[in-house]
Amino acid sequence: MLVLFETAAGYAIFKVLDESKLQEVDSLWKEFETPEKANKVVKLKHFEKFQDTTEALAAATAMTEGKMGKSLKKVLKKVVAKEAHEQLAISDAKLGGVIKEKLNLSCVHSPAVAELMRGIRTQMESLITGLPPREISAMSLGLAHSLSRYKLKFSPDKVDTMIVQAISLLDDLDKELNNYIMRCREWYGWHFPEVGKIITDNLAYCKSVRKIGARTNVATTDLSEHLPEEVEAEVKLAAEISMGTEVSEEDIGNIMHLCDQVIEITEYRTQLYDYLKNRMMAIAPNLTVMVGELVGARLISHAGSLLNLAKHPASTVQILGAEKALFRALKTRRDTPKYGLIYHASLVGQTSAKNKGKISRMLAAKASLAIRYDALGEDTNAEMGVENRAKLEARLRHLEEKGVSSSLSLPLTAREHRPADKPLQNGNQPSRVTQVRNREKMNPLPLIFIWFH
Repeated sequence: MLVLFETAAGYAIFKVLDESKLQEVDSLWKEFETPEKANKVVKLKHFEKFQDTTEALAAATAMTEGKMGKSLKKVLKKVVAKEAHEQLAISDAKLGGVIKEKLNLSCVHSPAVAELMRGIRTQMESLITGLPPREISAMSLGLAHSLSRYKLKFSPDKVDTMIVQAISLLDDLDKELNNYIMRCREWYGWHFPEVGKIITDNLAYCKSVRKIGARTNVATTDLSEHLPEEVEAEVKLAAEISMGTEVSEEDIGNIMHLCDQVIEITEYRTQLYDYLKNRMMAIAPNLTVMVGELVGARLISHAGSLLNLAKHPASTVQILGAEKALFRALKTRRDTPKYGLIYHASLVGQTSAKNKGKISRMLAAKASLAIRYDALGEDTNAEMGVENRAKLEARLRHLEEKGVSSSLSLPLTAREHRPADKPLQNGNQPSRVTQVRNREKMNPLPLIFIWFH
């Protein structure tokens, strides 16, 4: 029997000298207590050393995936194929099936083989001659680092980590911006309160305050770069009749520094949003087309990863983000929520209140398909998302038109009701009970209550 043993430095082929010892699985470890005993059980037949770390990484990656790499195929053809009658002991049963299919070699995987591999590993330095222990240690460390980087780069679970972090940071920036802008408006409002109502845009407000400084500088300051002409004229007019208090130069300096922070954070938020949009179109294009970048990123972040989100059914995707409302409704036996994070999608937002539940249910079903296609499919185009979105928009138009037409329609007239004695379309007469019920509907009789004493 031959043994295929994989190391970080290369492939080793061992010859089992005494196969009878493999029958005693529980006591096989005793045969590898010392190098002398180990050399009596197995003997090195061939060792194929890797040329560099790249070849070792390719071989290790193929081995973990249960595939036969080029270097392994070369070794097996060179050494094992000459003794095709011998059985080949391997550590991976899946790899054994591939070897048997491609090279027609008989492979063995059993508890005895696993114990044999463990014994060889303990005495590897003495069994593999011509390879210093220091070199084996260096190759093992280098391969471990390369394999870790490879798995981190190509793992499907780690690809969407950037999206989860980006959308979380975007939400944090929005909260901080709201606090900073509110503080800036209140602070500067003591000095020039009228400008807060005139300039409604927060970024334009901070840029204007940064350029104006004190209220007395409004008349000589050109704000055309940040404000329209009529708004600039209104600001200058309000500065002449302002009711604000006088503040010191130090106060103005702190307010202007706060405006600088708001402007800088706003510019970074715009850059982060563009980055998130590009990442979403690269990783989940169909989901992005269906629900948008922000809603799609929040769904991924809420589920933990794109692969976890793909495992959720459409009913869970529909109410994802409304877990508290769901459990509260189940506890109080009330109506469960119809939507969660998906409520903020554009298709749900442009729907009337009566149809929001229907559209959210249909959108969740199509979005669930898009998520699975993005997570598990091989293509990276957004054709399926565009096609399904077009179907949902057509369905939305149909529901809206149906609602408008039904609100304008008149009630049914008497001639639209079928008489009780009119035959049915299939030629059969209605039953006697049906005729009586129809007459009672057309001519309802008053109910008479008789009390018996």
